[in-house]
Amino acid sequence: MYKKNWLVIGLLIAAAVITALMIACPAEAGKLEDAIAKTPQGTGKGMINPDAPKGFLGIPGAPSPFWLYGILWGVWVGWIFSTVGAFGGIMAGVGHITVFGLADYGRLFKETSPVLNKLITDSIRTSNQYLVGLSAFISSLTYYRMGRLVLPLGVCLAGGGILGAYLIPVLTAGKINLSQYVGIFGLIVFIIGGFLFYETTERGQRSKKAAKEAAAAFEREHIKKEGSGGVDGGVRVVSWGVTRIVFTFYGVEFSFNPVWPIIGGFVIAAISAFIGVGGGFLYVPFLTSIAGLPMYIVAGTSALAVLVSMITSIFSYMFFKGIPVDLLFIGVELIGIFLGSIAGPMTSKYIPDIWLKRIFVVLAIYVGLGYTTKGFLGYSIVPGM
Repeated sequence: MYKKNWLVIGLLIAAAVITALMIACPAEAGKLEDAIAKTPQGTGKGMINPDAPKGFLGIPGAPSPFWLYGILWGVWVGWIFSTVGAFGGIMAGVGHITVFGLADYGRLFKETSPVLNKLITDSIRTSNQYLVGLSAFISSLTYYRMGRLVLPLGVCLAGGGILGAYLIPVLTAGKINLSQYVGIFGLIVFIIGGFLFYETTERGQRSKKAAKEAAAAFEREHIKKEGSGGVDGGVRVVSWGVTRIVFTFYGVEFSFNPVWPIIGGFVIAAISAFIGVGGGFLYVPFLTSIAGLPMYIVAGTSALAVLVSMITSIFSYMFFKGIPVDLLFIGVELIGIFLGSIAGPMTSKYIPDIWLKRIFVVLAIYVGLGYTTKGFLGYSIVPGM
């Protein structure tokens, strides 16, 4: 049974890769080199000093983060994504934009070298997705083994997401500067944070009876004794149908019409590809609020959808639009992603369902306020952003 299910997952991932390769054209050669060559040389603002040590993307004078910081930030990104099922891409973006100073550096070229400014923007978007993609892969495997991944729902979301994850890179690469990117990034995160805050209130919880029952059953089994329940007590698909798919989680029945997650997957993948994240921060409210699922199965289900859309989006950015990425720096961060993504599913079962949401809400509001004001006003009203 499980081998057949993994065959479905494998075919879905393969479809994303093949689709991206079929529609991709050869990358524009030397795009980054041309942008660097056309940028004024010197030591002033918005200029490149050719004698300075090479940093991000091999650009002389660009930030060159210490490798250990990349690993540590990767651990945090992997843990938060695999625990909450979201916010990994947001945290990856925070790292690249603020912690490692890539956005502030790229913003220097807004007037002197707009092409380089936009290339750095697109590189940040693509780099974020590498981190989330690996975390999503590990999380999908781990949650499936734990019986906490709704395979048919994840497949529907991912199927709809392939087209959205392809179209946005093709339509927007090279057209968004860093200030616009940071502002829109923050605004979307802030809106979602406000919506999820409502979901944690008493009024917002009233319609979540089934999700509460499933979460309570899961907590009784796993908090009392680690590992009890397992797959036998986890997700069980009762029936597959064109208009209705039914499954149970710890004895509580759920159902959905496949059409809606396919449409939702398309919209979410398009938005997330635009700001360069996995989309988990949108899949989570979609699955908890619209589908009414408990957080314990949302993380794994959203991870599968994110994985497929990340594969599609990365190929579209790199092979269709020729966006450069710093593979050495990404490789260092992926070490941390691997470690954090393994720890996340193992620790999330000890955190109550409502607190998982509250962690997400606090982060969303903080990051959203910071980046919205920084992008549109030129300064952040919260510290650290």
